Amino acid sequence: MLAALLGAVIGTVLALTGAGGGILAVPMLVMALHLPMQQAAPTALLVVGLVSAVGALLGLRQGIVRYRAALLIGCAGTLMAPLGSHVAGLLSQAWLLGGFAVLMLMLAWRQWRSDPQAVTRADLPCVTQPWCGRLQWTSACARALALTGAVSGFFSGLVGVGGGFVIVPSLARYSNLPWDNIQATSLAVIALVSASATAHAVWNGQIAWAVALPFAGGALASYLLLRRPAQRLPRALLRRLFAVLVLLVAVIMLLKLGHVLA
Repeated sequence: MLAALLGAVIGTVLALTGAGGGILAVPMLVMALHLPMQQAAPTALLVVGLVSAVGALLGLRQGIVRYRAALLIGCAGTLMAPLGSHVAGLLSQAWLLGGFAVLMLMLAWRQWRSDPQAVTRADLPCVTQPWCGRLQWTSACARALALTGAVSGFFSGLVGVGGGFVIVPSLARYSNLPWDNIQATSLAVIALVSASATAHAVWNGQIAWAVALPFAGGALASYLLLRRPAQRLPRALLRRLFAVLVLLVAVIMLLKLGHVLA
């Protein structure tokens, strides 16, 4: 029951923001359900990847996933993740956690204060075509999306976090896509990137199935229940909810930093 309830929290976060599942799921599995890190991380990856895949499939059916953008972002992220892992090996854990916490605090402040109406259509590299609603592909748009994927992949390799936290605000900054399109596209990227790692974890028996199944059930149930209502919430409110989530991640990183320095 506890695993299902905690999973419902993850599903709610993914429904509202399109990000944040992994970084919140791992501490829940470790601290509340007492899984070792060797099982908590792949179990969280499995659950978040599963919910993201379901969300992406529903988004594709609804026509709100920008699948070509998701593929470009995902490919760029996959290429840059090894570089992030290499850099992580050169730095101390304290520097990594501290630097990432500062970055998350800055992102939270920016998302809380930002005004989507302050950027005009002419200033955006990625805009939709008025007659069909699809992205108008230009070299500037391709560069912006590739950069989004590269930064996301780099941070994923560097500290194990970064997918939706980079993708969601970047798409909001560089495009005029509706918020439901941004969320669904972010979930598609997360599902693509996590697929191979999840398969590897399942193959090697790293999944705690007794916890993973109710955790995934709760996450899926809450996501499916809240997905449609979340799409009707004002974009400004969703941006601020995302900012609160990012602030929470920064606090988690600072707590980890305190543990490392202790």
